[in-house]
Amino acid sequence: MSQVSIAAESRTEFGKGAARRVRRAGQVPAVIYGHGQDPRHVALPGHDLGRALKTANVLLAVSIDGDSVLTLPRSVQRDPVRQTLEHVDLVIVARGERVVVDIPVTVVGRPIGSVLVDLQQPTIALEVEATHIPSEVVIDVEGTDVGHVVHYRDLVLPEGAALVADADAIVLTVSSPSAAADAADAAEAVEAAAAPSED
Repeated sequence: MSQVSIAAESRTEFGKGAARRVRRAGQVPAVIYGHGQDPRHVALPGHDLGRALKTANVLLAVSIDGDSVLTLPRSVQRDPVRQTLEHVDLVIVARGERVVVDIPVTVVGRPIGSVLVDLQQPTIALEVEATHIPSEVVIDVEGTDVGHVVHYRDLVLPEGAALVADADAIVLTVSSPSAAADAADAAEAVEAAAAPSED
């Protein structure tokens, strides 16, 4: 579980113009909310925040006006072209509290022969303790062959984690390249048939 301390400044000006001024100063507008507290509008150092957000589900210990709150990024807005941080929503969490977060899936191992491993769910929603969020869920495909299927119920979950999904849903499949190509061709044919004709 990764936790980063970061200092914030209170914001008293709002609106698009004020937000642009904050960004020009190298900071990112943010809102801290949750646990029945009034929302707090703050500015966070852009460089430090950007580095912290490279870690999925990072906990941010935000220092503001002599106070410190433990938060979890809930919504991160980026410029669609430059991918710079535009705004961040941070929800307050407490030690021992359980939260639902999306955990990245990592595939390890080598299947048998020339097969295609299709990870259909790159992240998995789990209910976990806010201060013990796992960094990943690992699926081992070592020695698997065509036809191998992994459902949610087959996953080895981190200690203390609970699944928030249909246990019968498929997470990963192992298929032959030719079968995958046939499926892609069939999908394209369906899309073409459904497209309106240009008469």
